Amino acid sequence: MGYLTGFMEFNRKDQEVRDPIERIKNFQEYVLRFDDDELKRQSSRCMDCGTPFCHTGAEWDGAYVGCPVNNFIPEWNELVSEENWQEALARLEETNNFPEFTGRVCPAPCEGSCTLAINDDPVTIKSIENEIIERGFDHGWVQAKVPERRTGKRVAIVGSGPAGLAAAEQLNVMGHHVTVFERDDRPGGLLMYGIPNMKLEKDTVDRRIHVMKEAGIAFTCNTEVGVDITREELNHEYDAVIMCTGAQDPRDIPLENRDSSGIHFAMEYLTAATKALKTDPKNTPISAEGKNVIVIGGGDTGADCVATALRQNCKRVVQFGKHPESPGERTDDNPWPEYPMTFKLDYGYKEGYESQGEDPRKYEVLTQRFEQNEQGHVKALHTLNVEKVYEDGKLVTKEIPGTEQVWEADLVLVAIGFLGPEQEVLEHFGLKTDERGRIWTVDGMKDYRTSEEGVYAAGDARRGQSLVVWAIREGREVADQVHEFLTEGATKKVV
Repeated sequence: MGYLTGFMEFNRKDQEVRDPIERIKNFQEYVLRFDDDELKRQSSRCMDCGTPFCHTGAEWDGAYVGCPVNNFIPEWNELVSEENWQEALARLEETNNFPEFTGRVCPAPCEGSCTLAINDDPVTIKSIENEIIERGFDHGWVQAKVPERRTGKRVAIVGSGPAGLAAAEQLNVMGHHVTVFERDDRPGGLLMYGIPNMKLEKDTVDRRIHVMKEAGIAFTCNTEVGVDITREELNHEYDAVIMCTGAQDPRDIPLENRDSSGIHFAMEYLTAATKALKTDPKNTPISAEGKNVIVIGGGDTGADCVATALRQNCKRVVQFGKHPESPGERTDDNPWPEYPMTFKLDYGYKEGYESQGEDPRKYEVLTQRFEQNEQGHVKALHTLNVEKVYEDGKLVTKEIPGTEQVWEADLVLVAIGFLGPEQEVLEHFGLKTDERGRIWTVDGMKDYRTSEEGVYAAGDARRGQSLVVWAIREGREVADQVHEFLTEGATKKVV
């Protein structure tokens, strides 16, 4: 390492961020870049430990450990500490197709598994990763990966999210002709319209798509498979199909007056807000301006709704979660090197705290019913507090009598997760699904082949709602399997 004892000499320092009150005035990215000296110090904190866990990407007893794409983290940390940026980029690109996405939106399981985190703050792996790829774009080192020869085989990929994009790039490098189908007007899937600009500006997505097009990958947008193009047409034109449709079927909350106007799914709201930025941020069909906003659901999607509502100048925003507040430190059942399930004041919550004087999150709150006005618009939520208790050895959620509350609401956003992939396109292909509605694949999670010959599945459509970095891993792995299918002399196309 540049400093052999850097982990003892330097404290962790995160990237600077824009002032919370200032940044809610627009949708620009809120994280700023490190300077050279600080990057050298932060990368030198890597211990280059004998048995690093940061890049393992393993699953132990249902808990995931380390980086799912198995980034060579100690190696490129050393190269950055030595200011050898181009070689660091080369090592990073060996395992991760899109570091500019994971470097912005990944929750960094690698940092939770950093050996230094046993008794100190972990290395700022995510920030260093992002800076490596940005330096690569700044200096023109990121180049289109044009294959030297083509195999003549053609692959259709349905869905242009991170899994589809990763599979497309890998298969293109292998020499196959790849076409990515996207039903929306711009490629990127979740990256384009599901993640707000303040976390991932869309120029960053467009920049990567441009490189992929230069490499020879074709993108067909405004095309819904099963509607605008049929399975039979894909069968005729392509040698294999990969389903990367995501898990976008939202989980609903079937309560009294759910049909009231003013109640929307979170992704519907976020997509509308992001699309409006292309023309006029105020010209969105679902606006929080001047409204009392309630977000139901305590996850990252709900947090993005909080941050978006603040930027739309809401009157007030609160977020309900049925789980208790996370502990400040790891608990005994959440040991290192698992991802730490500890309290964090993420960007949207920090903004809410600064602008409203309190954390927008309300814990252990269960929505009981909606109340609507004479015009059929939502006007209030009725809730009850809950608690987690053990009964017969099982942890259950129990309602607490006498804790009823009524919350004024003009806009309600439902962010309680997803059921799985939308079923229409799966039915069109005649694909078998599992008990959770996901695309069934051979041998569970160990294979990417579906019930139909020549049709593969990857990403959230196969594994359920997950992280961008897991989608990239699945895209890379399914590409290897499809390549094997195409190069073994298979002549049978999609059935």
